[in-house]
This record gives sequence, C-alpha cells and structure tokens, in this order.
Amino acid sequence: MQTNGQANAGSENEQSMPEENISNSSNTNNESDEVTALEKKEQEVNEIRDKYLRLQAEFDNYRKRTAKERIELMQTASKEVIISLLDVLDDSDRAVKQLENATDVSAVKDGVMLVFNKLRNTLQAKGLKPMESIHTSFDPDLHDAITEIPAPTPELVGKVVDTLQPGYYLNDKLIRHAKVIVGK
Repeated sequence: MQTNGQANAGSENEQSMPEENISNSSNTNNESDEVTALEKKEQEVNEIRDKYLRLQAEFDNYRKRTAKERIELMQTASKEVIISLLDVLDDSDRAVKQLENATDVSAVKDGVMLVFNKLRNTLQAKGLKPMESIHTSFDPDLHDAITEIPAPTPELVGKVVDTLQPGYYLNDKLIRHAKVIVGK
C-alpha cells in the first residue's frame, strides 16, 4: 500500500506541477501586463512632458512677440502724431517769415491765431481734450492746488477760482493735472 500511497503521492505531485506551471505562466502574463502598462504610462508621461515643453516654448515666443509689438506700437504711435504736427510746424515757419516783413499788426495777429487754431485742432483730432476746471469742486485726483485765496463769493468755497495751467485728457485718460487756485 505504501507503494500505492507513494504512487498516489507521486501522481498528486505530477498533477500539482502543471498547476504550478500554469500559475507561473499566469505570473509571467501578469508581469508582462504590468510591464506593458508601465511602458504605456511612461509613454503617456513622455507625451505630456513633450506637450508641456512645446506649450512653454510657444508661450515664451508669444511673450517675446507681444513685447516687440508693444515697442513697435509705441514708436509708430508717436510717429503718427509727429507727422500730423509737421503741417503746423510748416505754418509756423511761414508765419516767422511773414513777421520779418509785416507792418500790419492785425494781419500778424490773424496769422498767429490761424496757426494756433490749427495746432489745437490737430491735437484734438488725436484725442487731446482740455480739462474744464473753473468753478468746479477741487478734486486732488485732477487738480494740483498751488494756493488758496479767500473765495469771492460763498458758493466758491472749496471750488477752483482760477487756473494757472490747464489740465488735459488724452482719450479720456488724465495726462496732466491742472494747476489751480482754490477758494477757502
């Protein structure tokens, strides 16, 4: 019986071996599945890293391009204003030549007023607007108070009595504060 027991034990070993082989092959499959999954993840990481680097390079190029465009825009914006003022400069040169030979003061006055009005109209066409300050409430965001004087009337207390230097807006943005005298 021992022989049979050993034979039975031997056959059990033989039967269990294939099971071990099957489990070993399933472990190999699991390991190969894990390796392929790991490779896929590494490939995804590489793709994401590549996208990130490309995006970073694109942003850097965009930043450089916009900075260059901003500089060019500022240069060309002043160019446009200067070109429009060249006509006024030409008129001023003609007025100086006329002043040398002029005997009629009223003609000289009219010529100077024409040049001055042309300058004012050209600047207004470019967006320059003078600030109205007289008899308005004093606003430290818009006005620079030079001095205070006694108000001529009670309703002018705390208001602008006189303007020494007008303030200006360029396209509704304050570019120069008005220098004013305030009533107290």
